[in-house]
Amino acid sequence: MSNPDVTYLFDPLCGWCYGATPMLDRLSASGARIELLPTGLFSGAGARPMDEGFAAHAWANDQRIERLTGQAFTQAYQRNVLGIRGTLLDSHAATLGICAAGLEDSSRRLSALKAIQRARYVDGRDIVTVEGVAAVLADAGMADAAVMLKKPSETLLAAYRELVGRGRALFQRLHANGVPSLAIIRNDAPRLIGSNALFGSFDNLVAHIAAA
Repeated sequence: MSNPDVTYLFDPLCGWCYGATPMLDRLSASGARIELLPTGLFSGAGARPMDEGFAAHAWANDQRIERLTGQAFTQAYQRNVLGIRGTLLDSHAATLGICAAGLEDSSRRLSALKAIQRARYVDGRDIVTVEGVAAVLADAGMADAAVMLKKPSETLLAAYRELVGRGRALFQRLHANGVPSLAIIRNDAPRLIGSNALFGSFDNLVAHIAAA
C-alpha cells in the first residue's frame, strides 16, 4: 500500500472508536498518514447524563466490542465510570485536550486519544472534566498540553472550533452513519470507508483503502 492520506472521524467517548485503536496503530505503522478529526458527537447538545439505563446499554455494547476487538473494558471502568450517577457523558474536555496535545504537532493527537481512552476504559479514570483530562495528559508525558487545557488560550479554542467544525462538515458531507469512520480524500473528493472495515482483517481494510 502506497502511503495514503486517511482522515479518521472519531469521538473520544465512543467505545467503538476505542475498539478501532489497534487497527489505527497498524495503519499508522504501515506508513499511512492519518489525520484525526473529532466530530463532537458527545459534546454540546450531544452530551447526556449517565443514568442507569444508559450505563446498562453502554456496558452491554462494550462487552460486544471487547469480544470483537480484544480491547479491554475493565471492572474499574464499570464501577468508577458507568457506576457513578450525576456525571455527564460529555467529550468536550477530552476533545479539547486532544487539540491541545496536537496544537504544535498534529501527530500527538493519536497518542493523546489513546492515553485518554486507556484512562477511561482500562483504569476507570475521569475524562469528562478538565481536571481529569489534564491529569491523564500529564501522566502520559504531555504536561504542556495539560497546562494549556487548564487555561485555554484563544489560539487553542480557535483550533478546537476549527478542528471540530471540519470534522462535523466532513461527517455530514460523507453522510456517515456514525463514528468511527475513515475517509480517503483524492482530488478534493472524499470517499467514505465504512466503520465495518475497521473491525475485520487488516488486509481487508487495506483493500478498502486501495479501492476508495
